[in-house]
Amino acid sequence: MIRAVMVMNTQGKPRLAKFYHYLPPEKQQELIRSVFAVLSNRPDNVSDFVEADSIFGPDSRLVYKHYATLYFVFVFDSSENELAMLDLIQVFVETLDKCFKNVCELDIVFNFTKIHTVLDEIVFGGQVLETSSSEVMKAVEEIARLEKASNAITLVPKSVSSWQTR
Repeated sequence: MIRAVMVMNTQGKPRLAKFYHYLPPEKQQELIRSVFAVLSNRPDNVSDFVEADSIFGPDSRLVYKHYATLYFVFVFDSSENELAMLDLIQVFVETLDKCFKNVCELDIVFNFTKIHTVLDEIVFGGQVLETSSSEVMKAVEEIARLEKASNAITLVPKSVSSWQTR
């Protein structure tokens, strides 16, 4: 099971943090700081896999990818495959690239709900739902279309004055 997904910049500021089991906000911030401390001290020539027992408790693993100014991090237990998680990060980043034409940190900051929609189409409740970037994009586009259609629906009559004349 996936325990958490994090995206943070190279200064350690979290841009997305989603935990799939309840943790108080203080504990979440502590974990994010601990993860950043580990990632920022790792040389570029080592693998992207980290044993996370000391941070998240027994049976925890962490996989990450460093793209430009962002770290994409997945924390999971032994029921998940490390290489599959690395591939899932790739799917997440590819999908974000399709949404934003080469995603950057500002895209994540200013399009918070869309980022969560993309992530929820890939992982929900700690379980992997979809591994195809094109299928995720279809779902995200459909959600955007439905949101746009629902915004066009108004519950207020167009002519309030016609009600007043009755």
